[in-house]
Amino acid sequence: MPALASDLRKTLENTVVKARDLAERGAREALNSLAVEGKDPYTSMSEEERKLRNRLRARGRQLGDQRDPQKGSQSIERLVREMAYEHWHRMLFARFLAENQLLIEPSSGVSISLDECEELAAEEGTDLWGLAAQYAQAMLPQIFRIDDPVLAAKLPLEIRQQLQGLVAELEAETFTASDSLGWTYQFWQTKRKKEVNDSGVKIGADEISPVTQLFTEDYMGTPEKARSTAAQLVSAIKTR
Repeated sequence: MPALASDLRKTLENTVVKARDLAERGAREALNSLAVEGKDPYTSMSEEERKLRNRLRARGRQLGDQRDPQKGSQSIERLVREMAYEHWHRMLFARFLAENQLLIEPSSGVSISLDECEELAAEEGTDLWGLAAQYAQAMLPQIFRIDDPVLAAKLPLEIRQQLQGLVAELEAETFTASDSLGWTYQFWQTKRKKEVNDSGVKIGADEISPVTQLFTEDYMGTPEKARSTAAQLVSAIKTR
């Protein structure tokens, strides 16, 4: 695989920066609709929604969001960032798999193209990227955890459609470059890095990642391995 060309890299950076703004806005709206930040669930919420709310609050505390023991409210800033990233990453990686002939239709075990995935989505009454992301999640549960509540909570439809549009507009060559996934991890921190640097705040745990642009998933080892992970994953999938 060749490295990502400079013009495609710039386009990818602009796309990822836009995607983070959209995804975080959508995540915040979704979490607010489930009263994750508030003391109590909304009276109109179903039992299933209440259970999801509890799981999301637990996930937020695991990430470091603080609960006010007196008010019963809980911050959601880290949960917003986590949810936004997971939804965008799943969608983006679905396209990465498809462009490398690695998006597998589960019942047949055969790789399918995006066009074929779109036909299947139409038959199932769903959208292309939603189904592609579903296939990607099933293929790589070590990356997209099936039981992760942030993926169980849906982003607003309008936000999902805009994110899907951003993924679709990227050139196919972006997804066949050896370092493209590594760049997406770095570009995800572009805006946050500038905000931290411009603020002049003392660098703490929340600022280290964006300032150094070291951002890795749980399945990665050291940050230095980030840009080589794409090739390793593709190789691993091909030899499944």
